[in-house]
Order: sequence, then structure tokens, then C-alpha cells
Amino acid sequence: MRACNPPDWSTARAELSDLLAAAGWSPSLIGDAELALHELFVNAWRHAGSPAPLVTLVLSAQRLRVSVCDDSPVLPGDPRPPADPLSCSGRGLHLVRALTHRFGADPRKQGKAVWFELEAAA
Repeated sequence: MRACNPPDWSTARAELSDLLAAAGWSPSLIGDAELALHELFVNAWRHAGSPAPLVTLVLSAQRLRVSVCDDSPVLPGDPRPPADPLSCSGRGLHLVRALTHRFGADPRKQGKAVWFELEAAA
């Protein structure tokens, strides 16, 4: 049985914020990255059943890549139909797509990695 509350993502969020702040990224882009990370993290817990999703942050030059890995082989559908305006969920990946420059998912030997990229000077 899965816990009712998602796993704590505060460490991943703090590391992401610290990394981008140290690199001189704008508060606006840091906020976009945090929100996109949160969406992928909660999706890995809620839809893939991962009790503790694995987060990888890679910052190179002016590009950030965030990957959230889980054990489910099911890739996010693309394109996704618009969410029902009265639904309590179904907007997360649309939000990630709108906040970031690139978004995708890659199958892994076990499960998948859902990722996004942001550029500092877009």
C-alpha cells in the first residue's frame, strides 16, 4: 500500500536552488525549475508508485537538465489530451512543457527517466 503523502522532495529542491543561484540564474528561472521538478517528482510517486524517485541535476554551461527516474516502464503519453477544467489533476506535464525549453522521457533498463531542460539565457 502506498503512503498517502508524497516523499519529501525538499533536499532535491534545495540542491537545485543552490546550484542555480550559485551559477547566477534569475529567481524567475529558479522558480520555473523548482515547479517543473516538483511536478515530475510527484508524478513519479503518484503514477509510477516510486516511494523515493531518483533525481539527477546536470548543469553545463548555460543549460540545466533535470531527470527524475522511477521503476515504471510506462512512458508519459505524448501528446496528452487537455485536462478536464474541473479535474483535480492532469495538468502537470502540460505545466512542465510550458515552463521548460525541452521535455521528454527515456526508457531505462528498469523503468524510465522523465526529464526537462532549461537554458539560462533563453
